[in-house]
Amino acid sequence: MSTPTTTFTWTINSLDRETSDGYVFQAHYSVSANDGTYSAGAYGSIGLERPETLVAYSDLTEETCIGWVKAAIGGDEKVTEIQTALQAQIDEQRTPTKGAGVPW
Repeated sequence: MSTPTTTFTWTINSLDRETSDGYVFQAHYSVSANDGTYSAGAYGSIGLERPETLVAYSDLTEETCIGWVKAAIGGDEKVTEIQTALQAQIDEQRTPTKGAGVPW
């Protein structure tokens, strides 16, 4: 039996910005992992550096902001670490290595 493929979805939940110029200084994000049966998730917030050229707040897309978050957390290496940790949670759900309770 083959192991299901896990899909990872990055989402921007909220942005904190300066109202004077639209500079987004913090992003609140979540990452969900789902293999069709089991799921896991993580939530975080990250500060963002002020860029030399601001993108108008009204022109921002979720895709752009997710790119900023991924870069700010440490790039591909950190993205892989987060996704690997979520995959480990799904693997534990699929094939538990720990249990709780009492034998009676």
